[in-house]
Amino acid sequence: MTGGNWTVTNKTRPGVYVNFKNAPQPLGAVGERGVATLPAILPWGASKQLIAIEAGENTMDKLGYPVSAPELLLVRETLKRAKTLLLYRVNEGVKATATAGELVATARYGGVRGNDITIVVETNVDNAALFDVRTLVAGVELDAQTVADIAGLQDNAWVTWNATGDLAVSAGIPLAGGSNGTAAAQDYSDYLDAVETQQFQTMALPSTDTDLKAVFVAFVNGLRNNEGRKATLVLENYPGADSEGVISVKNGVVLENGAALTAAQATAWVAGASAAAGVNESLTYASYDGAVDASPRYTHTQTTTALQNGEFLFTQDGGRAFVEQDINTFTSFAPDKGRAFSKNRVIRALDAINNDLSGLFSNYYIGKISNDANGRELFKNECVNYLTNLVNLGALQNFDPGADVIVQPIEGQTDGVLVELRVQPVDAVEKIYISVEVV
Repeated sequence: MTGGNWTVTNKTRPGVYVNFKNAPQPLGAVGERGVATLPAILPWGASKQLIAIEAGENTMDKLGYPVSAPELLLVRETLKRAKTLLLYRVNEGVKATATAGELVATARYGGVRGNDITIVVETNVDNAALFDVRTLVAGVELDAQTVADIAGLQDNAWVTWNATGDLAVSAGIPLAGGSNGTAAAQDYSDYLDAVETQQFQTMALPSTDTDLKAVFVAFVNGLRNNEGRKATLVLENYPGADSEGVISVKNGVVLENGAALTAAQATAWVAGASAAAGVNESLTYASYDGAVDASPRYTHTQTTTALQNGEFLFTQDGGRAFVEQDINTFTSFAPDKGRAFSKNRVIRALDAINNDLSGLFSNYYIGKISNDANGRELFKNECVNYLTNLVNLGALQNFDPGADVIVQPIEGQTDGVLVELRVQPVDAVEKIYISVEVV
């Protein structure tokens, strides 16, 4: 289904077209969430395809390491908050191999993890005509087969075998030659092509490449403005995006184990936390899980300037690192699109309205309900019920079902309706002013 913004009611394709703007004012002063996605260079795993990783899942078979391993830092940081990570391995690498006699073992995937694989061939204790072939990864047995020759071996999650030949006893055949390789711009473009058809709330780009940042910003803005899919992009040090759909992370954090994460690496946690945050939740002052310091720290003046520039940063206090303010890069405020659009809690509520109502109308109304007074009244009731739920969740306030939802036909279009909604998202309390009178 198509969607996006509209200027005049002249769309051709069936779809839901939504505009958000403030009522003119002076400048100045609920669908399920939790899916994040990112591309990464990894030492193991299927390349050039999306891999769904659930929070708490054993990652050994898919990624070659437990989630606690340093090699899976980005995965671990994302899943500290996110429910699901759609991971895309942008590199292919070179597969490790080993040859012993007529046996040739090849790592299933390219990458340095293949160099940790060892094949052991032993005579079976019960039948001297058979062999036990064991696959060890970092010294741990992960597969064992009893066969008469190479033709009997089945490929496993770690290695593939040559087709035929005789086996010979060996105490250990280490695989070697595996390397991670690199990723080119086209590999990241392939990732965007793959993820475009998926449902997710946030995308992280854990890279410092300015050209890549521009490509990803254009992609997400295209999803938001042209296709009506309200997703958020998280990247490092790119406040010039000036978009409510782009979060620019300025600094990183220091973890409890002493590891210092860069701003690029911290995008993974921000993406996971943003994906998991509810439409009624702000990340302002939220602690970064397992972090004890900001890296680097900024002064009061530097922090204030960063916030004014639309930068998302971490601050240290009391042995923890926390989000200074949950904002995006939008700073070009105007009378019809004010400062509220820079607040991610507000954007989450507005994005939910767009995504949820679009999905609702697509699944149950478009092409199924007559465009007459009764059909339009059904439209209105659905909108009222949905927005009332957001009010009950604390995501919206001051909602008047009678005045704030209007559904009417479009003159000259027998198949089009115009839905006008007035909503007031609830922001979080972030500033408390106290006046103390001394008597």
